[in-house]
Amino acid sequence: MKSNLKNFEASPQLYARIAGILYLVIIVMGFFAETFVRNKLFVSGDATATAQNIMHSQFLWKIGITADLIMQICDLPVMIILYYLLKPVNRKLALLNLSFNLIQTAVLVANKLNLLAALFFLGDAQYLKSFSPEQLHTLSYLSIKLHDFGFGIGLIFFGFVCLLEGYLIFKSGYLPKAIGVLMSLAGICYLTNSFFLILIPKLSSIILLMPCLIAELSLSLWLVFKGVKLPVWKQQLV
Repeated sequence: MKSNLKNFEASPQLYARIAGILYLVIIVMGFFAETFVRNKLFVSGDATATAQNIMHSQFLWKIGITADLIMQICDLPVMIILYYLLKPVNRKLALLNLSFNLIQTAVLVANKLNLLAALFFLGDAQYLKSFSPEQLHTLSYLSIKLHDFGFGIGLIFFGFVCLLEGYLIFKSGYLPKAIGVLMSLAGICYLTNSFFLILIPKLSSIILLMPCLIAELSLSLWLVFKGVKLPVWKQQLV
């Protein structure tokens, strides 16, 4: 009985399904925060309209930040499980992948302070009275723009995560090669979009990130419903 329980707890299929479910949570939380909060309240080029939207929907803005933080919390067990699942292919590359992922998560978590700052600048604290309303609106708007660039910087590291994961998945033999190709393509898209954001902002576009959504959604669903081919995984583990 104890032996069976131990085997169940150590099963890569169990971990794969946990990672897949958490990955789906990450996708949903990220999509919600970006689409139904920031894109709804942020008015490009208009600091005053953006400020008014946030002031009238402060709780929604906080929910968006909370959703982002839930996303980063879920990212931690996912990256550990993916290291566990992919290390039989190449332990050093799996560890490098984990390192890039940790940096990405740290950058994105710290970057949430910019979204909180955007809200603080629109408060009624006494120390803010030395600024005019227009100045505070501009500072809030600037904080949101800084968050956009901070997010782009974090995704540079995640771009390398996708490239490494794509390669490891492709070489594994116990996960589909097609998903490995999709993840590698996602890495290229993340890197391209982020460097465009820094170097040529006009070329940065959400359209460039659509392959990323397809790749990550495919990986998460495969982990939930299929997991890994156990015989191949165990053979490479030896």
